Amino acid sequence: MKIAVGSTNPVKVEAVRLVAAKIWPEVVVVPTAVPSGVSEMPMSDAECIEGARNRALAAQETAVADFGIGLEGGVAQEPFGLTLVGWVVLVGSDGQEGIGGCPRLPLPPRLAQRVLAGEELGPIMDSLVGQQDVKKKGGAVGTLTNGLVMRQEAFATAVAYAFAPFVTPQFYTPS
Repeated sequence: MKIAVGSTNPVKVEAVRLVAAKIWPEVVVVPTAVPSGVSEMPMSDAECIEGARNRALAAQETAVADFGIGLEGGVAQEPFGLTLVGWVVLVGSDGQEGIGGCPRLPLPPRLAQRVLAGEELGPIMDSLVGQQDVKKKGGAVGTLTNGLVMRQEAFATAVAYAFAPFVTPQFYTPS
């Protein structure tokens, strides 16, 4: 089994590998640098899903894989404030699709204000914690939960959700 991940971010690649290895222990996961086709800081669920889908399709085509998978992080406005979100789209060789979402985390107001003013969350987090590429480590979620939930874990949950139609097809096929 070969799965192409539409990213070279080690957090995203490892999230896919951890979940896929539970299904196929000998899985080959191929990181593939492909564009999302959306903004650097997706500002809605719809934009994140579109970016994840674009990445999944491009990765699958580029790597000629059994599955293509795209993972896209961003933010979405809720009645209670701006939330950190993540979406995963998995595309099979037959075009079948699975979608999974990460748990949502409300952003602190001062971070939300900066994002809404046009800043990207990754660089904001880098400057706040004095590190580079926080998004390739624990992510904003890891920082904001003080390590209780890391970015890889959040994305792994969404990856597992995206695999649902493929691992339990009897529940997803029309009757």
